[in-house]
Amino acid sequence: MNTQIKSILLGAMLLGPAAAINAQTKASLWLTRADRSALFEQQKVPLTFKTGNAGGTTITVNDKQHYQPIDGFGFALTGGSAMHIIRMSADSRAALLKNLFAVTGNDIGIGYLRLSIGASDLNEKVFSYDDMPKGQTDPTLKHFNLGPDKTDVIPVMKQILAINPAIKVLGSPWSPPAWMKTNNDTRGGRLKPDCYPVYANYLVKYIQAMKANGINIDAITIQNEPLHPGNNPSLLMVAPDEADFIKNNLGPAFKAAGIKTKIIVYDHNADRPDYPISILNDPAARKYVDGSGFHLYGGDISALTDVHNAHPDKNIYFTEQMTVEPENQSTINIAWPVKSLIIGATRNWSRNVLEWNLAADPEYKPYTDRGGCPMCQGAVTIDKNQVKKNIAYYSIAHASKFVRPGSVRIASNNMDTLPNVAFKTPDGKKVLIVANTSDGAQDFNIQYQGRVLAVKLDKGSVGTYIW
Repeated sequence: MNTQIKSILLGAMLLGPAAAINAQTKASLWLTRADRSALFEQQKVPLTFKTGNAGGTTITVNDKQHYQPIDGFGFALTGGSAMHIIRMSADSRAALLKNLFAVTGNDIGIGYLRLSIGASDLNEKVFSYDDMPKGQTDPTLKHFNLGPDKTDVIPVMKQILAINPAIKVLGSPWSPPAWMKTNNDTRGGRLKPDCYPVYANYLVKYIQAMKANGINIDAITIQNEPLHPGNNPSLLMVAPDEADFIKNNLGPAFKAAGIKTKIIVYDHNADRPDYPISILNDPAARKYVDGSGFHLYGGDISALTDVHNAHPDKNIYFTEQMTVEPENQSTINIAWPVKSLIIGATRNWSRNVLEWNLAADPEYKPYTDRGGCPMCQGAVTIDKNQVKKNIAYYSIAHASKFVRPGSVRIASNNMDTLPNVAFKTPDGKKVLIVANTSDGAQDFNIQYQGRVLAVKLDKGSVGTYIW
């Protein structure tokens, strides 16, 4: 028996087995550098925690202090995304979906998806599940049909579920059928008061129809961006209308149909926390509501905490953010989305982080006319069978691969130039995500249970540390 082994065994006898093992805990690092010399790559040299006191800049992780559980990280599987994916060859499609949804090797393990209920502005054309000729209505919904989703979204979802059967799915409508709206148009307008119960049944039918296809809708939002009626499709739904719809129609309809799908309110920017708070202040509405959803095209991410503090028994979700970068530039601004979304949303109580479109083509198509998004870059760009990974892919990967559903956020001290967030996974691992937002490289320590790991991050880089 050599001297090193004797020393380890002696430590185990004197201090207990946990202390002897913990004194030399190994950590791994997955790194993205701003200069693209590493793009979400595992570093070959393992890192080692050592006993002792930390000096200098230190991030201290405390797994005794728990915050919210985590449901997952991912993207919106728009109709356009599914269209591009389903048109790939079988082998290319299988390889892409494995990389996105599996967790082995370099796969990134997406655990949460957002689907549009009907078309979003990133479909080839606008549709609902009950479109009628102009001047006609269908109050009994006898013409309800999942329509175009049956050719792309549903087949792609079935392949995804074969890889990850536990993936969570959020459904969000961009517009009811035009005949239910005050302007009889797919864009703008409001939901007719006499169509409130019909629209509630429409959403019930959607959940039931998806379930019949093997797709469980874990949650829905009432309306995507309810204060932005300029998209095509879109709908204006002010907070009192949303509260009325929930308490008098959707909530009772879900209860009557035995539907357990969660109801999430708002689904818009962080500049209007008063919108979800006003609904949650209504006892008749709040009893049906699981939580509130947010985007970050306006406002400050700290507004999520304002809503949490007002109603700490209700959940917080981050449901959309477009993350884009100029084509073919030599650097990647990975620190911004990781700081603002991955770190920012979860440090402000969000159970998930969803960035926007999963896939687009090199021209950012498809998108609808009269209000579609001509600049919405996908997390991946699909050109026939060729796939290019973009900034949204890498930013989500830094969390999705390691912070598996069922993880919980734990305490870590945040810093202005080293924003970070820490988690404990279901199998007991600790995950720390750090972004260097300073003007230069930074040396710092990670401290955990009396042990210290000395590390360095280059300017603009992001590291995920796992131990």
